[in-house]
Amino acid sequence: MKKKLRIKKNEEFQTVFQKGESVANRQFVIYILEKSDQDYFRIGLSISKKIGNAVVRNQIKRYIRQAFLELIQDITPGRDYVIIARKPAADLDFFEVKSSLIHALRRGRSINPKVKNERLNK
Repeated sequence: MKKKLRIKKNEEFQTVFQKGESVANRQFVIYILEKSDQDYFRIGLSISKKIGNAVVRNQIKRYIRQAFLELIQDITPGRDYVIIARKPAADLDFFEVKSSLIHALRRGRSINPKVKNERLNK
């Protein structure tokens, strides 16, 4: 992911947590904060040590980043997203992670509603 598309600073995470709205499903909680002054979206990832060891946590992060890269044209720009993985996310493969993120983003009205889940396309 390009640097301008990432949230790294603690203050930025805290702003999204405090001022943003949250949507959730079983695998992810997504905090969404409107940023009208930016014409792109940014994402921040939070994967707790409760999820698994470093290998599992890094794999989930890679899956989430790749899913956002594949959906870059369909995600609403001008927002900050903080994604928190829940315990069930550790057992998912890439296509399940992408499908779950699409589901949560739909709930937050942050993705083009015409985007199909990967499982439906097979």
